[in-house]
Amino acid sequence: MSFQRPDGHHVLTPGASVPNAAEVIQFIERAFGGALVERYDGPGGSVAHAEVKIGDSVVMLGEPMPGDQPMPAVLSFHVDDADAVDATYQRALEAGAKSLAAPANQFYGYRSATVSDAGGNRWTICTVVEQLLPDEIQKRMAAMGDP
Repeated sequence: MSFQRPDGHHVLTPGASVPNAAEVIQFIERAFGGALVERYDGPGGSVAHAEVKIGDSVVMLGEPMPGDQPMPAVLSFHVDDADAVDATYQRALEAGAKSLAAPANQFYGYRSATVSDAGGNRWTICTVVEQLLPDEIQKRMAAMGDP
């Protein structure tokens, strides 16, 4: 099966319908080095649709249409190494994010941190710090017990 898509888009492109979309765009630019690809403003200056490129991926977002509920996204932002997780987390906080989880090494072999932006999107900043086989991850999870 062949899919036609705009340049820079993968087969699946994440999107969010959130309040404060203009602030979210600025956050993505400042925290993650994103670049605005396109933006269409609606009545009253609301963001009807925007696309922001982060690395090799595009995220679409805009304000909810009248009568629609917001639909924030949950996104993973993969960086090069553990130091980049910590630095990106700090940049995200400086760009206005709220911390949901400080940087830490995880049982499944990642170092990660999680923040939320002005639109309610959750961003997990992460990198692989330890290559693990699925059975090792399962053993570690079992050793943690029930929450």
